[in-house]
Amino acid sequence: MEKKVPMRTCIACRACKPKKELARIVKTENGIVYDATGKVNGRGAYICKDGECINKLRKGKLLNRAFSCQVTDAEYDVVEVQFFEQQK
Repeated sequence: MEKKVPMRTCIACRACKPKKELARIVKTENGIVYDATGKVNGRGAYICKDGECINKLRKGKLLNRAFSCQVTDAEYDVVEVQFFEQQK
């Protein structure tokens, strides 16, 4: 019997992909962080691992909607920097 692959939806492009193909962003007590391990505690949102979706993230203020809170520009900056560092 095949193991079920967990699927997640990108909050930017709405594509449904296997969890391992997406990057996770988490709302923690300390703010919004990029989760490279996929194991950080907190409310998570998923995004494709390409620059186009990360640009849509800020343009549409998509983290505000995903986490139902006000996300600052500085937090978007941190997520972008961490995202691009992981893609290298």
